[in-house]
Amino acid sequence: MNITALTCVKNEGPFLLEWIAFNRVIGVTDFMIYHNDCTDGTDRLLEKFQEHGIVETMVNPAKGRNYQMEALKKSRRRASIKKADWVWVADVDEFLNIHVGDHTIPALIEACGNPQCISVTFQFFANCGVETYEDKPVIEQFLYSHNPDIWTHETAIEVKSLVRSDFPMTYYGAHRPFHEGANLPRRKQPSWTDGSGQPAMIQFIKRVNKRRIRKFPSKGVRNFATLNHYALRSLDSYLVKNDRGDVNREFRDFDDTYWRERNDAAYFDDSILRYAEPLAAEMARLKALPGIAELHEESVALHRAKLKELMAQDTYKEMRKQLQTCSPYAPNEAALRELIGMPA
Repeated sequence: MNITALTCVKNEGPFLLEWIAFNRVIGVTDFMIYHNDCTDGTDRLLEKFQEHGIVETMVNPAKGRNYQMEALKKSRRRASIKKADWVWVADVDEFLNIHVGDHTIPALIEACGNPQCISVTFQFFANCGVETYEDKPVIEQFLYSHNPDIWTHETAIEVKSLVRSDFPMTYYGAHRPFHEGANLPRRKQPSWTDGSGQPAMIQFIKRVNKRRIRKFPSKGVRNFATLNHYALRSLDSYLVKNDRGDVNREFRDFDDTYWRERNDAAYFDDSILRYAEPLAAEMARLKALPGIAELHEESVALHRAKLKELMAQDTYKEMRKQLQTCSPYAPNEAALRELIGMPA
């Protein structure tokens, strides 16, 4: 089974080794990775991985600022995508945590009944008070999240999708594939499940509600798999992330709303540590390839240098202090607590 991970990156150098190794552990055989405007060695590390036959990589072909969507729409021309039986579209801060069988993607596909698409729901993992960036696996550092059934005030949470080659697709989206015939009756729609192997809601498949085209109710949909999303990581790395913008739109700032919404540490979940030992072995194997360890260390050093540069600026000193002292509650939850007379 050829399974290709498809992603777009900008300045993710320190985190690439873990993400590529983790995906290889869960059954990914190929990678198509676009990059743009990198200043931390991400591009050089990817090119070295490509020399070793681990990934296919190229400069993002986007002409505008919507780098991710433009690249995903064009990705079907690439060799890694053409030969794939399945394509897994995810970001470098997202890890597919599979709860069934041998905890690999083929086991998830089998548990779900081999549909044409599987959409797995996010679980946002909090910063957990980790301030200093350390060069060690992200999945081992952050073990608390929101209640899986509700995020901030939302009971519908976003998904990412694993797509079979015969899906009647017009293009890959960042969260779901898009297809013609969305208005056709259910019997003519592609077979599509959630992360519990249940048929995806027809309203989601047919894109009935434009505000829910990439999410659906989260209760009971993660029995077979969860998508662990480490959007914050350490405070150090978050500040560097804020400086770079994001892969999808240049110059988008992250204020404390983004941080507070994803920093809910109410729920302990260490189930992903089942992968810790095989992940360490695969990371070591990849680092033993000529040039990989050196380029990884270069990215780590540049990540730390960027933080030092930022912390010489008053605006980033103030941002760090703001994030250290801001309310631990998402803005809507803080407003509700204030309304009923509780500390916000």
